[in-house]
Amino acid sequence: MKSNFRWLAKIALITIAILLVPLVAMQFSDSVDWSVGDFVVAAVLLFATALALDLVIAKIQDQKRKIMAVGLLAAAFLFVWAELTVGVFGD
Repeated sequence: MKSNFRWLAKIALITIAILLVPLVAMQFSDSVDWSVGDFVVAAVLLFATALALDLVIAKIQDQKRKIMAVGLLAAAFLFVWAELTVGVFGD
């Protein structure tokens, strides 16, 4: 159980580190303008994707299926991120 907590803590720290990029950018540029809600949605998306990747890597033994599953997760992440960012696929 202790190792699971450490792994979740690592994922959380990596998520926070990634979110520091737009936070710092907001201090130097007016073109980056995130609200608290934007940070929350991005944190949930990043954290959930990392957990799903960890699950796929741990549970799928076949290398070909593992690569396909990771690719699908990455594509889903990028699709949702792009849609939330600029609404590429919607109205």
